[in-house]
Amino acid sequence: MTTPADPTPDGILVVDKPQGWTSHDVVARGRRLCATRKVGHAGTLDPMATGVLVLGVGRATRLLTFLVGCDKDYTATIRLGQSTLTDDAEGEVTASAGAAGVEVDAVRAAAATLTGDIEQVPSAVSAIKVKGERAYHRVRAGEPVDLPARPVTVSRFEIGDVRALDVDGTVVLDVDVEVTVSSGTYVRALARDLGAALGTGGHLTALRRTRVGGFTLEHAHPLADLEARQGERMPVTPLAQAARAAFAVREVDEAQARTIGFGQRLPSEFAGRTEVVAAIAPDGRLVAMLDESRPTARSLVVFSPSTS
Repeated sequence: MTTPADPTPDGILVVDKPQGWTSHDVVARGRRLCATRKVGHAGTLDPMATGVLVLGVGRATRLLTFLVGCDKDYTATIRLGQSTLTDDAEGEVTASAGAAGVEVDAVRAAAATLTGDIEQVPSAVSAIKVKGERAYHRVRAGEPVDLPARPVTVSRFEIGDVRALDVDGTVVLDVDVEVTVSSGTYVRALARDLGAALGTGGHLTALRRTRVGGFTLEHAHPLADLEARQGERMPVTPLAQAARAAFAVREVDEAQARTIGFGQRLPSEFAGRTEVVAAIAPDGRLVAMLDESRPTARSLVVFSPSTS
């Protein structure tokens, strides 16, 4: 196989991650396809999950910090009536209480209690560090892990098709759901907590991420398609276009662009605005990402520094 003579230009590459791949696997493949070591991702997907994985290439890796904080959409299937060690289908079944008496209206009511601003205990098998070691390492070594609850927002928790199944003599319910969640929300934990709210177990059997901020499956390229194009430039979204898709935008004039490029401050357009803002110059380039939460806007990352 041939590789591009030059690295892929800076930008965002949205991949439709296949099942069975880790996010690290996809980044490693992206480095080869883009002919650069400077590739990272904006938010891990579990190996069993598929869907939108946002890669930053070149200078766009500096956008990833902000993209990680974007809200996300998922479609998933939750199996009620069984609990697993990992809160998904990859873990061993730890309890089979069954869900024979669970009504669909009760499922919807329970989902409503898990919607809005909630306190969520992350899945024990997670990448959160406990005394310097990933929680999942401790769990798999047989150690108990007690993670504290943390605030998350579940903006949408919609119940779709519900199917009763017999699994090894136990009646379970497979529930298709669609959720919109804030950064840091574990959909596996929503499955676990939905089961607990109904007096039975719950875990994920399927998970697909359909959106990260302004990037959806419509922007995503199947990894196999990208590999078929090896030797060509990868279809990245340029920096400014990516910023427009994901963040609030402040159009600045040339004088303001120079000021920002020198790392100096400007008066904020909307003092108190909590979300990060992309400053775009008249020629269309991304100048910087701004914090406008105070009366003066400061640069968080400068992409187009002024030279003189």
